[in-house]
Amino acid sequence: MSARPDRTPLARSFFDRPVLTVAPDLLGRTLVRRTPDGPLELRITEVEAYEGEADPGSHAFRGRTARNASMFGPPGHAYVYFIYGMWFSLNLVCGPPGHASGVLLRAGEVTAGAELARKRRLTARRDGELAKGPARLATALDVDRSLDGTDLCDGPDSALSVLAGTPTTSDLVSTGPRTGVGGAGATHPYRFWVTHDPTVSPYRAHVPRRRST
Repeated sequence: MSARPDRTPLARSFFDRPVLTVAPDLLGRTLVRRTPDGPLELRITEVEAYEGEADPGSHAFRGRTARNASMFGPPGHAYVYFIYGMWFSLNLVCGPPGHASGVLLRAGEVTAGAELARKRRLTARRDGELAKGPARLATALDVDRSLDGTDLCDGPDSALSVLAGTPTTSDLVSTGPRTGVGGAGATHPYRFWVTHDPTVSPYRAHVPRRRST
């Protein structure tokens, strides 16, 4: 019988490390989302790392803006952004204050509160699809821009926190290029996922948008 996931909250020191160290170490951890309707929990199965000003694929590559300010720290906070005019994505901020880096949560398994997630993800054909992809994950967990800057280490009343869970051993971690990232950041192997896990989203290469004539 496998041990139950560890319910110990991750300390800020966990996030105050290089993003490429934090990202794979988040696999198997438990994300807790507390909503007015009740809590939901997610076993993290897929992530992507973004190195800020040093990373052409990062929102912070060209510096700090009102949109990406949360990426600049302090560590252990949420960075939530709106994309394509219709979806939200949830990132966990890493590294020292002033150095923009974060981990995008791409997918996971809803392990508690699935009934709440199903109400928000009516098109999911099965529970394994509730949080299969970053937009689906945010939708299932009722994440929007109001959670940008949330302190993940603010105690049991925080809207978001991360528990130790059951860390994925290195032999079960796969890595490859990030989904949908183009240009100079297209080949960075900054996507990490639990090998063969059914909740992991499919990889899609970047497709340049056509300019209207």
